[in-house]
Parts: sequence; C-alpha cells; structure tokens
Amino acid sequence: MRAIRIHEHGGPDQLRYENAPEPRVGLPGDAIVKLAAASVNAIDIRARRGPTGKEFSLPHVLGGDGAGTVVEIGNQVKHVKPGDRVCLYPAIGCGHCEFCVGGRDYMCGAMTVLGERESGTYAEYVSVPARNCFPLTGGLGFEEAAALPLVYLTMWRMVATHAAIRPAEYVLVLGGGGIAAAALRLALHIGARVIIVSSSDDKIAKAKSWGAEHGINYTHADFAREARSLTGKRGVDVVVDCIGGETWMKSLAALAKGGRLVTCGAAAGSHSQTDVRRIFWNHLKIFGATLGSREEFQQMLNFVEATGVKPSIDRIFPLSEAAAAHQYMEERKPFGKVVLRIDG
Repeated sequence: MRAIRIHEHGGPDQLRYENAPEPRVGLPGDAIVKLAAASVNAIDIRARRGPTGKEFSLPHVLGGDGAGTVVEIGNQVKHVKPGDRVCLYPAIGCGHCEFCVGGRDYMCGAMTVLGERESGTYAEYVSVPARNCFPLTGGLGFEEAAALPLVYLTMWRMVATHAAIRPAEYVLVLGGGGIAAAALRLALHIGARVIIVSSSDDKIAKAKSWGAEHGINYTHADFAREARSLTGKRGVDVVVDCIGGETWMKSLAALAKGGRLVTCGAAAGSHSQTDVRRIFWNHLKIFGATLGSREEFQQMLNFVEATGVKPSIDRIFPLSEAAAAHQYMEERKPFGKVVLRIDG
C-alpha cells in the first residue's frame, strides 16, 4: 500500500510518500479499513517534530483521524461488516482500568490515539479495534467524516456536554483553528450569539460571514473589555478558550456571573495566572476536555448527519502532498480542518 511515513523526526520534509506493508487483522476484535480520507491535527505535527512521550518505532505512519470502508474483520466482530462506510473513533485505552471499563477510554492513563503508538491514517489501509468503527448512515462524505473525530469530538464534549449552550446565550470563541471553527458552527446552529476573537482579521471576517455577530482582534484590543461593552457590561455566558497563556485572565474577565469557561488547549502557554476570587465571587464554572466518550462520538455523528451541519474544511490535499498540508498548518493559515484525500 501507499502511505506517508517518517523515518526520523524533523520538519515537513520528513514526510515520505512511499510503499509500506499492508496491515493484517491481529486480534479477533480488529478490523481493516480502506481509508478514503484522513485529516491533519496538531498531534501529528508534534509527533513528526520529535518524541512526545508516546514511543513508536520508525518508520512510522502518523494520523489520528480517518474515514473509509471496512474490508476485513476479526471473527468476534459483529457490529460492522465488510463494505460498511465508517468513521474512526480515535482513542485507544488499555481496556481494563476503571475508565475503560466505564466507557471513558479518553481518561485512561495509558490512552493513545491512532497514529501516536500504532500506525495511523496517513495510508491506504489501517488496522483498528473494530469497536472504534462507527457506521456512517447519512449523506456525510468521507472527507467530511475524516474531519470530525479529534476536533469535533473534543468540541462536542466542551460545547454540548460541559457548557450546554442554549439559544440566545452569548458565546465568545477564542482562537482561529479547527476547534474554534467547530465551536462556532455548533453554537450558531443552537442559536447562540457568537463573538469570535482571533489574531487574524481574515479569520474574523470568515467567521462573521458564517453568522458570528461580532469579531475582535485580540492583538489590537482588550477582548474582555470589548465583550463586556458588546453585552451591556454583563459579560458572556460561555467562553471557548483554545489558547491559554496570557489570554486566560481575560477569558475569565469576559464571563458574566454564573458563566462557563471550556478549554482544550494551551497554544499560548500552559502556566496562566488566575484570580481565584473572580471564580468564586462570580460563581464561574471551568471545564477541561480532550476527546470524549464513544457515546458522545455517536451523539456528535448523529447530530451532524441529522442536521446537515457539516464540518468546516479549509483545504483538501492529496495524501502525496501531506508535507505541504503540514506546512500549511504550521503557518497557522487554516480556519477549519485540513484534510488528506486518499485515492487508491
């Protein structure tokens, strides 16, 4: 099969499009999926650059998101069969800790995602636990489905499960990447009033064209003060913070009493200052999230397929141009997902 592999860590030029061994069904509960699309995530870039603590042997196939068609299954697999169109749940836990037994693999201390330790989805075929294969029953295309797993599952846990956004609430979305675009899409569909905060005027303009009421460039203005001004000094009901760092205090300051802050990233730094008094005086709620449960993954797929609220895809590259896709991501150009189309 053809795949993108790294033979050593480094820049995008380390991504080689080459022949690789086809995977086989290793366990009775495994499945082989012929991939039609994958997508690029920050974890792929980190793994390519250097060791992340998730050890893997070289050469290695990256990629945590994928969608395609089941072509082979182990003899204990019942819920999918060859020919089924599927989207891949990305988390793989140890299978026996309290979290895995309780259906919360994403909290397992040994949890990995596809492409971290095992071969990932930058390839024509991938072997996965069959329970990670979720059938696609609606009109969702493979490229759209491949854009969902890591980013949209995390977004769903943040916005739908934790923040539980309601119609007419003010939601401030901070950041310009895939999570921000996903949160914007969901919040707008729910009927929230969205304020987008980014360092890019182009991304702000795009968000407003989708329906965001206001945009604030945080490099030119104090977004907490601006958000309070836009809401009659009240503050917003929800902040979706994908950045951390110096913006953290402003995210808290932008919240109304009883507001909720959800976070999944610290791109600007992980050691943020916090005025704890603001939290208890204003009855604020803070939620963290990475990924989500299989139940939430199914909820997210059902929502996307039932409502037609499809993921935002910024750009599609052929698999052979994965290096260009990584370069595009590292230049912080996308507002939405970067997808790899896999022909074969």
